[in-house]
Amino acid sequence: MAQESPTFSPLYRQIKTLILQALEAGEWRPGQAIPSEQELAARFGVSQGTVRKAIDEIAGDNLLVRKQGKGTYVASHNDPRALFRFLRLVPIDGDLSHPKSVPLDCWRAKAGQEASRMLAIDLGAPIIILRRLLKFASKPVVVDEIYLPGEFFQGLSFETLQDWHGSLYSLLESRFGSRMIRAQERIRAVAADRSTSEALKVAEGTPLLSVERVTYTYGDRPVEWRRGLYSTAEHYYLNELN
Repeated sequence: MAQESPTFSPLYRQIKTLILQALEAGEWRPGQAIPSEQELAARFGVSQGTVRKAIDEIAGDNLLVRKQGKGTYVASHNDPRALFRFLRLVPIDGDLSHPKSVPLDCWRAKAGQEASRMLAIDLGAPIIILRRLLKFASKPVVVDEIYLPGEFFQGLSFETLQDWHGSLYSLLESRFGSRMIRAQERIRAVAADRSTSEALKVAEGTPLLSVERVTYTYGDRPVEWRRGLYSTAEHYYLNELN
């Protein structure tokens, strides 16, 4: 970076942009500590307070994680605490358990009009489509159909999904370097069709939550479009508003 000292105000926002650019470029990887506030202040030619304010805002966006007495780290989907950042399904009895992801299918296709629009890729561009179940306490609760741009996830296969024991986002981050940093969802009520009722082991016509999500990486680039059907017989969707 030829010129790193920002020249426009507010100063901390300029520092935030520079740090985000370094994250996007992969200068610090998920789970890795970033330089200290003192080091970053010297790098950018600003005060530690300015750097601290920039880092606080990035941490508020869940892109960095402060660890008491250890420093500041790049947030990672490999951190178990990150699992429920995007998965907002909570058991009615309050006994929060980690779901098991069960892949059902994975195939390659060409983007149709809807996938092209949602993923901001060319019509006919290669995509990967996968279907999977999420089970809580061995009970199927969510069936997902997930669309990914083929150019970013070459090598993703059904066997890869079967062999992976973490979350899907941790797989995409660890194996393909794709960091999911924010998502936009649309939720509505639907009735279970025959295929979904068989997958979720509910009666045909059972009310379900349809959760459609577009997930973005750095630069506001969409890298995932999914359509999930949620059984809420024993769960509810929790969204905390601040």
